[in-house]
Amino acid sequence: MTVEDSVNTREMVKVYTQYLAQEQVQLDHVQNAEKARFALEQERLALERSTAEQAELAKQHALSNMLISSGFNFEGYAITKYSGYISGDDAVSMDRPKHGWIGGVNKDVGADLLSGLSQIRRNALAELKEEAYALGCNAVIGVDFDYLTLDPETASNAGGTLYLPFLFAVTANGNAVVIEKHEHAGLA
Repeated sequence: MTVEDSVNTREMVKVYTQYLAQEQVQLDHVQNAEKARFALEQERLALERSTAEQAELAKQHALSNMLISSGFNFEGYAITKYSGYISGDDAVSMDRPKHGWIGGVNKDVGADLLSGLSQIRRNALAELKEEAYALGCNAVIGVDFDYLTLDPETASNAGGTLYLPFLFAVTANGNAVVIEKHEHAGLA
């Protein structure tokens, strides 16, 4: 392209300046659109987080208020739906003494056992409640516990003895139900 200094230079600078201004407007428009999309995405994610947190709070509230009984009803409530048999399980292993029970135990094995059993029973009940909640239920009836104990075996390990741990397991069983409070006519 040939440019004559006296004739076209000012006009070409003016056209080029307009072109740059137009490009900047388009760039600003694209950046503003991207900012708007980003803001909308952040709003959507915040709403999802809030909804998930509210759902988790509602679930925790429902689980904490769920009634559990070894019997088959709740006084003052009517069972409106039976959803079926459910169970929750947990297990714990405990190392056994390596030098025999007599004179070789340096800790209170009974206390450890009771603590472990208590914890796995609570975990099994929590799992039972989760199962009932997943079925849309607010109570569990007929709850009982089954216990399993696996005694360790010793195994020869290249001339030495391998002491396997004790294993204690518990299963909480019951029937998931929906209950509703009785309406008593005439009571204030």
